[in-house]
Amino acid sequence: MPGTLSALRIAVFVAALAATGACTAQFRNHGYIPPEDELSQIVVGIDTRDTVADVIGTPTASGVLNESGYYYIRSRVRTFGATRPQVIERQVLAISFDSAGVVTNLERFGLEDGQAVPLARRVTTSNTADISFIRRLLSNIGNFNAGDLLGGG
Repeated sequence: MPGTLSALRIAVFVAALAATGACTAQFRNHGYIPPEDELSQIVVGIDTRDTVADVIGTPTASGVLNESGYYYIRSRVRTFGATRPQVIERQVLAISFDSAGVVTNLERFGLEDGQAVPLARRVTTSNTADISFIRRLLSNIGNFNAGDLLGGG
């Protein structure tokens, strides 16, 4: 009996340890923002798209229209237990260029500057998906002109 009691205590201790370990927050980092010492080397009005790429590296994203800018993005996500992952920190570094490819501006944006954009799923559904072939055939019985069948018209 004493051996069973100690085995039960060990099992309870292991279960409690596993339960507390599952409740530990997990953090994941995504993306890259260049360090401040590298950013200080970029001079607005002097540096170009190529020199920016040489100094701080190529960005994770760039402007789609007229290659308007470089965007460096970093996020920190926290997962706690079985809850949905939550973005707790996001930084965006936007480097703007003029039409000649010269740096015009460096801006930083944080999570507090952003706005969540809900994505809507817009799928066009067919109105015949729920109707069987026989029902479609029978629904067309009254939708013809007898004159067209007799060749009159």
